[in-house]
Amino acid sequence: MTFGKTTWHVDTVQGQCPECDEQTLLIAVVEDFYRCTSCGADTKQYVNGHIKYLKINDEDKKWLKRKRSASTRS
Repeated sequence: MTFGKTTWHVDTVQGQCPECDEQTLLIAVVEDFYRCTSCGADTKQYVNGHIKYLKINDEDKKWLKRKRSASTRS
């Protein structure tokens, strides 16, 4: 996607959402964290021989919130 001279790349993948259990499109929120386009849940990508998407825990949610707020201030 291009606006003026800025080019944006949105990382999207297909995967199994652990919240709604649907095979769906997942959109990157920040590195290794994705949002399900079916139910809106945030997931964490886990790679160990194959790619798996996991429910995020409270610590992940806090980190993600800090990361998002830091990127909006930049």
